[in-house]
Amino acid sequence: MKFNTKTIHGGQEHDPAYGAVMPPIYQTSTYAQSTPGGHKGFEYSRTHNPTRKALENAFASIENGKHGLAFASGLAAIDAIIKLLKPGDEVISTNDLYGGTYRLFTKVFEGFGVKFHFIGMENADKVEEYVNENTKLIWAETPTNPMMNIIDIKALAQVAKKHNILLGVDNTFATPYLQQPLDLGADIVMHSATKYLGGHSDVVMGALVVKDDALAEQLYFIQNASGAVCGPQDSFLVLRGIKTLHVRMQRHCENGKKVAEYLANHPKIEKVYWPGFESHPNHEVAKEQMRDFGGMISFVTKGNDYNEAIRIVENMKIFTLAESLGGVESLSGHPASMTHASIPKEEREKTGVVDALIRLSVGIEDADDLIADLEQAIG
Repeated sequence: MKFNTKTIHGGQEHDPAYGAVMPPIYQTSTYAQSTPGGHKGFEYSRTHNPTRKALENAFASIENGKHGLAFASGLAAIDAIIKLLKPGDEVISTNDLYGGTYRLFTKVFEGFGVKFHFIGMENADKVEEYVNENTKLIWAETPTNPMMNIIDIKALAQVAKKHNILLGVDNTFATPYLQQPLDLGADIVMHSATKYLGGHSDVVMGALVVKDDALAEQLYFIQNASGAVCGPQDSFLVLRGIKTLHVRMQRHCENGKKVAEYLANHPKIEKVYWPGFESHPNHEVAKEQMRDFGGMISFVTKGNDYNEAIRIVENMKIFTLAESLGGVESLSGHPASMTHASIPKEEREKTGVVDALIRLSVGIEDADDLIADLEQAIG
């Protein structure tokens, strides 16, 4: 079954009770038992829910995995991964990553004795230099948030397997439409399903997908024991969103290319970060592991002026100034004061997240309207 078909049918079956084509919303916390322990596969909705299970099957299908897990948020999904570790374990993480992930790592799990190394991962050989007997996990985003760096997943997987380390990949920006990290050697794929998988800015959710049965069993245990699960209504919304993922991503990519090229040719723009440019440092890796280059773009105006960046995002009309990304509508953001405010300024700027950086989530509107909006906002 090819990807475009999987988004609609992958892991799905018609409702056995009445033949409903879409999985019903099982808005229930508990299930009748014929005898103690005698049930039809569902006993309590923190542990299992039919609507959530349909969604988890869809997650697994579109990522070419075997097991999918749905959580109340992307950070809840990452939290479950780090709970696989114990005090004294170490994690090698990309240094350009979502601010919430950085906050979770440094403000929560460092307090429990887990050590994190934040490094650039564009060169896998550099990653191996940080591996020691305590290293248990390599954590990567690609493309990274918000600098759009590309990390070679195959190369990281070779390092991870050589040293018997887990490799987790945040695939939120790319989505499984553009790349499938499990096929490239990753052990765990994570999504903020709030973003492209849901696709309509109306739900908050996280996802994990794995192939290994034993690893899945550990994660299912943590999911149930910690209880950070999503509800059936949210599961229904994301499952519906997945069914149009392929057509939405086509338009996100088409519009993203047009907007990136417009910005790159604008006399007031200093630098545009988008992996589709041949000048991008890891463009060849992006071509190899991605189907297209996505709709996420970051840029800096000439003069690297904070006030100018704020003026631009405040003046946009079609691009909405808001947190998040990946919805059908275009969004703009100022990472230094919004999504990455939890990262200390000196750490942010080491990776290029300067105060004048603007991040765009290019939606599926008419590209000419988006470019006209940027034109009037930049001036």
